[in-house]
Amino acid sequence: MTRLTQSEYDQLRAGHDPDPCKSWSINTTCYIDPKYQAIERQHIFAKSWQFVCHEEKLRNAGDYVAVDIAGQPIVVVRNNEGELKAFYNVCKHRGHIIAAGEGNSPQLTCPYHSWVFNLNGGLDMAPRAKLVDQFNKQEHCLDGVQVESFCHLVFVNLDKEAASLASQTGELANEVMAYAPDLANLTYATRLTYRIKANWKSVTDNFLECYHCSVAHKDFVSLVELNTYKVKTHGIYSSHMAKARVVDNAAYSIDDASVTDHAVWYLWPNTTLMRYPGRGNFMVWKFYPDGAEETYEEFDFFFETADVTEAEKEALAFIDDVLQVEDINLVESVQRGMRTPAFNSGRFMADPDGEHGMSEHAVHHFHGMLLDAYKQAVED
Repeated sequence: MTRLTQSEYDQLRAGHDPDPCKSWSINTTCYIDPKYQAIERQHIFAKSWQFVCHEEKLRNAGDYVAVDIAGQPIVVVRNNEGELKAFYNVCKHRGHIIAAGEGNSPQLTCPYHSWVFNLNGGLDMAPRAKLVDQFNKQEHCLDGVQVESFCHLVFVNLDKEAASLASQTGELANEVMAYAPDLANLTYATRLTYRIKANWKSVTDNFLECYHCSVAHKDFVSLVELNTYKVKTHGIYSSHMAKARVVDNAAYSIDDASVTDHAVWYLWPNTTLMRYPGRGNFMVWKFYPDGAEETYEEFDFFFETADVTEAEKEALAFIDDVLQVEDINLVESVQRGMRTPAFNSGRFMADPDGEHGMSEHAVHHFHGMLLDAYKQAVED
């Protein structure tokens, strides 16, 4: 297990203050040194709730989805009793990966030697097992992990001791469902993916503040009424809310929009839930570390129908061709700057009221959670 010395941890938090108006950002060492990727995998990603899919993919008995979580192969299934179950996607015979992708099957069959597991993780059949002395099927069950449906979205957590996502997030579920009451009935439409030459924390920092919006996102700031933009921090999430500018925006047309709010929630550590102006919609944005200075992003889009309308195509093009290009250029530039001796920490531009959309208090909130996680890795 990768550890930090007390002096390394002290260096990270040297300028951090509980008051964002007095605080500096954490030291850039953890944005560059590969050592921190191992620490984050152990103490952040393996202990937090990670998004898998909309529950529409797991509505029927036998539905399954196979994913990687914190570098671990995981399979989520709907069993015959209607319950969600999640397991390490690893055969108990020789360690082969069992399921791939998504689909429906009455059991999970390993493609290596055809060991068959039921949807509760128990071993039902192992060819030639009768020839083995004292072979006990009960000793070869799949290892389970926590799974939870939250706002009709499926999450898993590799930490068996972790509290439920619902219990950790206070009013988040009520907030999401108030802004997206149709979420259960939305359907997967498309995915956008990106590889960014920047640490995942640089990507998160950028997302969590709109201090840069007027400078870097000219079209976006015409989409929302910036004077209504409010950012609030709560436990392990933050909310980012604004009213849409229905007319005279340069981003994309929302003349006939049924959704007129820009409603976004950041969920620790690497998930954002989003509702943009337009037809009924929802987006889940995930950002995964892929090396010390590279991030892999996935945007999953859920619309009223799988067939994307012309208006939605316009909105997708704005995100893909404009907004993401602008943000990627920003964070890659920041990452280059972090590699120099000229920058290792900066002051937060935070407002005392703690809600203004241009304030960086949500980035400060994120850095506080990072420091709490890193502290777990400090040598005794």
